[in-house]
Amino acid sequence: MDKVKLIIFVLVFYLGLTQVSSVQIAPNTLISKEDYHRIMEFRPLAVEFMHHFGNFSQADLDLPNSRIPSQQDLQCLADMALLMNGVTSLNYWALKMIDAWGSFPKGLLYGNIMDMGNYDECIGINKAIAENYNIKGKYCYVRVPFPIELVDIRIAICIPSSCSAALMDTFFKQLFNRMLNMTLTKQIVNEDYCKTAEKEAFDGLTIFTIVLLSVLAAAMLLATLCDYFLFEDQSRLPGVIKAFSARSNSRALFRIVQPKSNPNVIDCLHGLRCMSLIWVIFSHQYILAVMAPNLNAVKMFPWIASPFASFILHGFFSVDTFLVISGLLLAMIALRSMEKTKGRLNIPMMYLHRYLRLTPVVAVAIIVHMTLIPILGDGPATDKAQFDNYDYCKSTWYLTLLYVQNYATPNMCINHTWYLAADMQLYILSPIFLIALYKWGKKAAGGIFVLMLLLSGCLFATMMTEKYPVNLDKGNINGESQRKLYLATHVHAAPWLIGFLLGYFLHLNRNKSFQLNRIFIWLGWIVSLAMLFASLFALYPAAQWTAEKLTMGEQATYYTLSRIAWPLGICWVVFACMKGYGGLANSFLSSPLWQPLSKLSYTAYMFHTVMQQINARHLRTNTVFSDYDVMLYFWQAFGFTLLMSYVIFIIVEAPFGALEGMMMPQRKPKPKTEAPDETQTDKILVVEVQKTAEPLEHATSSEQQQIE
Repeated sequence: MDKVKLIIFVLVFYLGLTQVSSVQIAPNTLISKEDYHRIMEFRPLAVEFMHHFGNFSQADLDLPNSRIPSQQDLQCLADMALLMNGVTSLNYWALKMIDAWGSFPKGLLYGNIMDMGNYDECIGINKAIAENYNIKGKYCYVRVPFPIELVDIRIAICIPSSCSAALMDTFFKQLFNRMLNMTLTKQIVNEDYCKTAEKEAFDGLTIFTIVLLSVLAAAMLLATLCDYFLFEDQSRLPGVIKAFSARSNSRALFRIVQPKSNPNVIDCLHGLRCMSLIWVIFSHQYILAVMAPNLNAVKMFPWIASPFASFILHGFFSVDTFLVISGLLLAMIALRSMEKTKGRLNIPMMYLHRYLRLTPVVAVAIIVHMTLIPILGDGPATDKAQFDNYDYCKSTWYLTLLYVQNYATPNMCINHTWYLAADMQLYILSPIFLIALYKWGKKAAGGIFVLMLLLSGCLFATMMTEKYPVNLDKGNINGESQRKLYLATHVHAAPWLIGFLLGYFLHLNRNKSFQLNRIFIWLGWIVSLAMLFASLFALYPAAQWTAEKLTMGEQATYYTLSRIAWPLGICWVVFACMKGYGGLANSFLSSPLWQPLSKLSYTAYMFHTVMQQINARHLRTNTVFSDYDVMLYFWQAFGFTLLMSYVIFIIVEAPFGALEGMMMPQRKPKPKTEAPDETQTDKILVVEVQKTAEPLEHATSSEQQQIE
């Protein structure tokens, strides 16, 4: 979510230059008329290569620094000679290897800078030449910095697997020197972008991941069979079997509670949570669409200045909505529980159960991202279909499991887990606010409000003193300004605290019926929508993301106030829907159809990037960038995300959640004349608080009923 506006900004800058050069072919532009005509005269790259290197010899190696050819170099030379002879003799395997090559992209001036050739045709070549020796296909890219050095033209090539990228880099530098009179210094064929049909053996972590998921799936299957065939009476179902049974967990997942069945349940939160989740996934789909090999990349330039683009560029407000809901539910339920326990909180147990409730899903997400994405998704554009650098997980995974990664390292394991860290850190601080509200009431609420203003002022001061623009490091998620202005918890504390204060307000007025004047209701909706839409469109047109039209003060003011205006607007929506003034908005957000997705929201948030990257890695040809095409890719990814989330829910989240709940002894009924067991009551409070204040707030309606 957080990288959308950043990546698009960089690409707009690049594509803007490309568009200018394509519109005006003049001597003073980045591409000259002569260069343009030379591009148009190029034959397919394979033809050019064979024309210049039709008769391979050791003299063609021309190795840098007078390096002596290695045995691999000589084997490559022999295989290339066999390839050339095979093409001349019309051998099928040799023709396939040449046929798999890409060419200079057609539509270069339209933003098409990549020709992917035929990936599967290339790596599928396996020709027996002699006993115990086969020539196999190797798929690579040649990256040509032409016609401008800001943009590399990518052309797929298919070569014998014995040829190293370094050796082919030498050949192609010679080729482009002859063709274009260009002396290239940087490497244009890189082993990192080469692929063969041979795959590395699974490492220990990959084997562990497959075994772990298999064991969990087997436990689920066994428990489900026991549930079906051995326990007709569900009330006699053992706790462990019930925890792992897909039948039992599916019942809980798809159980629908009718709206307004309990006046203390905030039904509209289901819709808000689900809409925000969809917004996150949709925006992430645009990141992949921007990075994809598009035939019409210059279309991004007018797109980014369209009104619709503002919903994508400002998609990070969806996370602020999650934080509002988090603070709201925590305050309402914890304060109600504290009234029953006379202000007692078993804080260590709160933290322990919170950690145990959330961490299994996070741990599985880390190892799945690290190990299974490369296995399940393989294709010619894998480097363009990667949100994060999962190599970082090898050294920073434990920081993610400690929920400190947004401060502790610039190299986060899974970038979108910064939200879990921020939410957990705010949860850890929540007892301070809860105890203060319980003891000092409205005075403490005033202090929390002042704290929210001070933190917002800190954000404003950081931007002004450090001169950080709103475009935040031009797409570098691990850049310094990103870490200070977006990933830091104190930056997002304002939405959480505003939601927390709303929860306190609703707690104080839980039995009060609000009879509001129609004018006041309309005014509330108008002001609320004005704040929401101002947050989204204040910088429209989006070309102002270049920050050339805004002063530093204007940028800092927008960035600070929007993080207050958005949660305030959401708070009115919640209040109006809860008190009967929501109208159509409440009917939509409170629909019971949202409830199953609401319960899956945590796993969907954690695993949606897995499905999106796997889908993108399966691309075999160039794509077209348009809102309609991205929408098609989104529904494809969203559908598979729901399926994957359901599987993770029934084998990981629900079983471990149930086991965690079994660790907490249940409260036994006490005679009315007996004094309550304060220790036992504290334990019940822990369960109530941790269940209803989780990331994405996927508490069920039955759990929210504990408000009363």
